[in-house]
Amino acid sequence: MDSQIIHIRDEYITLGQFIKLVGLVDTGGQAKVFLEEAAIIVNGESENRRGKKLYPDDRIEIEGTHSFVIARSS
Repeated sequence: MDSQIIHIRDEYITLGQFIKLVGLVDTGGQAKVFLEEAAIIVNGESENRRGKKLYPDDRIEIEGTHSFVIARSS
């Protein structure tokens, strides 16, 4: 599975912001429910905290269907 590169301008993005950015949910409330129900792997470890900080080079896999890498916009 090829990873989609997601560019961020800031030092980090939270997992809740990230799943909204990539279009998996539209609101923070939906993000909370999504994180309770979806299998999300961040850098090889299971993660479901909406406030988890994602930094450049972090790898995110969602239920074996989506794969992303965080990159810093220049």
